[in-house]
Amino acid sequence: MTHSAAPRPLQSRRGAALNGTARVPGDKSISHRALILGALAVGRTRISGLLEGEDVLNTAKAMRALGATVTRLEDGAWAVDGVGVGGLAAPAEPLDFGNSGTGCRLVMGAVAGCPITATFDGDASLRKRPMRRILEPLELMGARALQMAEGGRLPLTLQGAREPLPITYQSPVASAQIKSAVLLAGLAAPGITTVIEPEASRDHTERMLRQFGAEVVSTPSGTHGRRIALTGQPELAGAPVVVPADPSSAAFPLVAALIVPGSEVLLTEVMTNPLRTGLFATLREMGAVIEETPRGGDAGEPMADLRVRATGLRGVTVPPERAPAMIDEYLVLAVAAAFAEGRTVMRGLHELRVKESDRLAATADMLRLNGVAVEIEGDDLIVEGRGAVAGGGVVKTHMDHRIAMSALVMGLAAQKPVGIDDSSFIATSFPDFVPMMQRLGADLS
Repeated sequence: MTHSAAPRPLQSRRGAALNGTARVPGDKSISHRALILGALAVGRTRISGLLEGEDVLNTAKAMRALGATVTRLEDGAWAVDGVGVGGLAAPAEPLDFGNSGTGCRLVMGAVAGCPITATFDGDASLRKRPMRRILEPLELMGARALQMAEGGRLPLTLQGAREPLPITYQSPVASAQIKSAVLLAGLAAPGITTVIEPEASRDHTERMLRQFGAEVVSTPSGTHGRRIALTGQPELAGAPVVVPADPSSAAFPLVAALIVPGSEVLLTEVMTNPLRTGLFATLREMGAVIEETPRGGDAGEPMADLRVRATGLRGVTVPPERAPAMIDEYLVLAVAAAFAEGRTVMRGLHELRVKESDRLAATADMLRLNGVAVEIEGDDLIVEGRGAVAGGGVVKTHMDHRIAMSALVMGLAAQKPVGIDDSSFIATSFPDFVPMMQRLGADLS
């Protein structure tokens, strides 16, 4: 499978202030969805600003293998000529998603609504990640797992439903991947497919479905939840998509600018969907200076330019209901918390245990290795900030791009350099991370 190359260690060191302007890569969530919905639409979808990281490129290959025409145009945009809802073709070979749980799980939803059989696989990291909670609602809709590895893991062969059934599914967790898989399968089902989630997860699928012509109604459910109802069997029409800059990728230069003394960085066209900006809200509560200038949006998503200046931070308590809006950013938030004054308590992080790695344990290990006092109590992460970090450790990344980038950000302000055992996985989401940070003044080598 992918990522067979030798590990590439990397080290970051304390240096001069970070300064300059940067646009981080296009949002990964939007990029995956634009390719998938473009394949399920009739006509051409033109995608500008697609994230050309390994995760997204593997989704592009998968949609091509499933019958869509996917091409990179001379101007750098991408074109997808779709096959229509329910029109995917059985692939000749297993679909290799590399390290991408998002691409794999969403495409499982798309395949579940078609009368075809496909085998899903990935790298060693993705093979460890559970797929059973995606399969459960898809099987209620008529799909079947013909074969899978122990524990409901990859490689997995999925037989799509010949006549998909609309369901009302109460999701046990707030997961955009579960919700999106059900909605994508529900496109091919008659009637209304409904997902009820206990807390609102990122709503990119709902927004983009509307842009492509589907009828999707989202209403409150309970205190923090949502009820999403999709009318099945629409004829989706190809649509232009401009992918905004990824707030999850912006988190790394943003936190670096906050903790490296004297820094000032402008990050342009960052998506500011309120279901993705929990980190920005938390950092502002910690005292961060983040100025926001709204920009025009696309793909149904708002955008803004963010100007960030180095700031003294203080510890805070992050409520559990904020987790869905920042689930990928807790690792780098923990780095910010280590440089803050006082205790930061991050509550309700159970979802971190089933990401590319057990990110809860890996984050605690990363901090301890570099002299930070940290505890895990149940699903809560507690960081004792002392305004400075000793550094000096070499962090095991567990094939996880966000652990790698978080550790490198920490090293830019730590008293001693911080190393990582392998930087190769950064390419899954942020291929330009190292050169971009170096252009801003970071000492990485």
